[in-house]
Amino acid sequence: MRDLPQSSDLLAWYDHNARKMPWRIGPAERKTGIKPDPYRVWMSEIMLQQTTVAAVKDYFERFTARWPTVNDLAAAADEEVMAEWAGLGYYARARNLLKCARFVSNELGGAFPDTVEALLKLPGVGPYTAGAVASIAFDQPATVVDGNVERVMARLFDVHTPLPAAKPELTELAERLTPQERPGDYAQAVMDLGATICSPRNPACGICPWRAPCQAQKAGTAAELPKKTPKKPKPIRHGVVYIARRVDGAFLLERRPGSGLLGGMLGWPGSEWQETAAPPHEAPIKAEWKTLNTEARHTFTHFHLRLTVCSALVPMDRKPVTGHFVDAEEFDPGDLPTAMRKAFDLYRGA
Repeated sequence: MRDLPQSSDLLAWYDHNARKMPWRIGPAERKTGIKPDPYRVWMSEIMLQQTTVAAVKDYFERFTARWPTVNDLAAAADEEVMAEWAGLGYYARARNLLKCARFVSNELGGAFPDTVEALLKLPGVGPYTAGAVASIAFDQPATVVDGNVERVMARLFDVHTPLPAAKPELTELAERLTPQERPGDYAQAVMDLGATICSPRNPACGICPWRAPCQAQKAGTAAELPKKTPKKPKPIRHGVVYIARRVDGAFLLERRPGSGLLGGMLGWPGSEWQETAAPPHEAPIKAEWKTLNTEARHTFTHFHLRLTVCSALVPMDRKPVTGHFVDAEEFDPGDLPTAMRKAFDLYRGA
């Protein structure tokens, strides 16, 4: 029985169990010389940040069908990209996606760099994404550590230090195991292992390719690892949104500022969001406003949002204080971020 996990064992498992994903070049294809497209690898990694594979697949396929190269994406209008991103959440990622695409297209001739150091200089690319692109797209022996890899390392080495304090230790352990041979396949193999075998609950230790060297499996502690520092309760913020529909069917919308939550996205005019009652605010247009008897609720990373929804029907000649009317045939609720779409769903169902 070997003391340290062997990459060859994991790669042998991956060769037969690799998940099929629209952005992935599988191990059999890679062995024939087919190389991953760095653009597709980069886009998938940006989309997958804090989001599940299931949620990303359709978005990825739509994006790459509409903008098949980084130069195509760089030339796209901001509002078109933000509309396609609507519903995927964490909208700063979409803004950084555009910034990075334009940098690569305009400054690097449309070619992604192949080292972690150079990738880290791109807008919106941090250590994880740089390592993932370098290893998966260019087969560089870069260490890739996401939540799945942290869990695998914590169990392999029976690390009881709670996250996030354990991150440096787990990263060092992951780096120790990263091989020179097939590092791109290896990076994806460790993530697949965490997602399918070494899962958060009820890990399938009996069929794990690293069962023998796993220290937590020997100690009987696998199910309780990794340990995590308890999170503080999320605060609740309150706000008001106004849904005004003109008699011809047009809706009053505004584009939010480029920075901050939902930056650059279309949404309903409304108040600021704060933890106390909504601050004094002015309606975006003069009207007989009605308040719905229920509120739109949405949860962001750091807080819960509760939105009071007000609605009104306004005449053709009424001018808004803020925002602009979007004709009925051009309005698509799917272009709205999830929080705003929830408010619209309540309005529509009232």
